[in-house]
Amino acid sequence: MTDVSEAVTSAFHGEWGRLVATLIGSTGDWDLAEECAQEAFTLAWRTWPRDGIPDRPGAWLLTAARHRLLDRVRRDRLGEAKLRQLAVIEDAGRPDADLDALDSGIADERLRLIFTCCHPALAFEAQVALALRTLTGLSTAEIARAFGAPEATMAKRLVRAKHKIRDAGIPYRVPPAHLLPERTLAVLGVVYLLFNEGYVATAGPGLHRPVLAEEALRLAALLVELMPDDPEARGLNALMLLQHARSATRVSADGVLVPLEEQDRARWDRALIAKGVADLRQAARREQFGPYQLQAMIAACHVTSPSAEETDWARIVELYDALLARVPSPTVALNRAIAVAMRSGPDAGLDLLDDLVRDGGLEHSHLLPAARADLLRRAGRAGQAAVAYRAALEHTANEAERAYLRRRLGELTGS
Repeated sequence: MTDVSEAVTSAFHGEWGRLVATLIGSTGDWDLAEECAQEAFTLAWRTWPRDGIPDRPGAWLLTAARHRLLDRVRRDRLGEAKLRQLAVIEDAGRPDADLDALDSGIADERLRLIFTCCHPALAFEAQVALALRTLTGLSTAEIARAFGAPEATMAKRLVRAKHKIRDAGIPYRVPPAHLLPERTLAVLGVVYLLFNEGYVATAGPGLHRPVLAEEALRLAALLVELMPDDPEARGLNALMLLQHARSATRVSADGVLVPLEEQDRARWDRALIAKGVADLRQAARREQFGPYQLQAMIAACHVTSPSAEETDWARIVELYDALLARVPSPTVALNRAIAVAMRSGPDAGLDLLDDLVRDGGLEHSHLLPAARADLLRRAGRAGQAAVAYRAALEHTANEAERAYLRRRLGELTGS
């Protein structure tokens, strides 16, 4: 059963986006495509243990989804024209794939699908959320966390985006090469949020979801190849490399999150750091400093510092000032407050966190109470810190993060 579980999981990560995209391209119905794809995977869970894992899991899943789709269309009486349209669905190696690559200049199918989802007729957040939901299989809860929004709010956004596509007749197809730039910002957002979910999972037993992180790194490298002169594409690649370089040290042997200042810097991947710094320098030559480059500069400050004590927090605050001016989000403001605390003392950071509490925007996230707890602990206010740690525990389902929060809480309360 373990082999089957691994095979279905691998197929989900590798085939979900292609499967859903094929069904959407044939029907134009996003919800129906996702439902039939889900039913194909459910069927795989039931039948592969009995019949064995197929030689071509992707083709098997597409055939199963196609049969389910045809059954649904017939049952719902959507008409002969729709049935004829569905009849052209072939297996995962459909003949138009190479034509898409030639027209768009994008050789990688997954990247083509992301550009396809990021249609400029949709709002930016809708483009990114829809691409994450459709092509990566991330749940609505995971996408909501990525945006710092309530799950119910994100569900409504996804529904509205799908309705707009349906009502406006927006075609689901790969854009030609000359239209790619208008979609690039959203595509970068999709890749980065995919990486973030792999770097710190929304829920589950582990801090990481390595398959997602590695797929995001692969896509980021392809974006640099596709757009070598785009400084933000290269900045994103640098940022992800610099963050990923610390992956091996971010969780202890017993599965507890290890904060940056406690990580073993000797175990950081120096080759990835060197590659990330080189990409960052190349991006900076154009002197067009966007959000991803600024975040990469912050990450570079951390990974090139010999020790936690020698970190240049004054420089990091300056970079967060620039980032906040470009991206005035609560998450950026939170990270800036932490940097200010590390530069000027915990009370200075706590004042800024109090402002964030009043302004709202992070009430559904564990990040704000966790940051408050850490700064209160550093300030010697153990009772208030314990309250904040308990509040943070109520808002995260990631077991590695929960273990860290419980450890800190235990240190304060002696339990």
